[in-house]
Amino acid sequence: MRSKFQLQMRGVTLVELLTVVAVLAILSTIAVSSYRSHVVRANRTDATATLLRIQVAQEKYFLQNNVYADDVTTKLGFASDTTPQGMYKVTLSAASGSDFATSYVATATALATQRSSDSQCQMLTIDDKGQKGSSPGSSSTCWR
Repeated sequence: MRSKFQLQMRGVTLVELLTVVAVLAILSTIAVSSYRSHVVRANRTDATATLLRIQVAQEKYFLQNNVYADDVTTKLGFASDTTPQGMYKVTLSAASGSDFATSYVATATALATQRSSDSQCQMLTIDDKGQKGSSPGSSSTCWR
């Protein structure tokens, strides 16, 4: 004898199954896109942190030698000319119309996957005055 509260079992239709699969696909697309943008920003932070460490090292070098260093590895003591995660190459140059005795510009240029993933911030710069720059995007976007 069946009670009047007993439920009848029924199967899942193909339409219901396809609806669930479609919703999961949409949510996955949104999640992956968001994850990739966070990875790109994290790699960019690697470059900005390295440039700030170079700025501090340059000021220390200037106090000791009365000129700015022209090489990241031999004179400033960095392990390599790339950022720790290897996403940016770091170079030093004298500011335009000047030399290393009075100024410098440190530049981080995107490499490998960061170059193809981050179209806004291909190059990040900082100079002896602490002015931050970026190319082709704005420095307010790239340095945040």
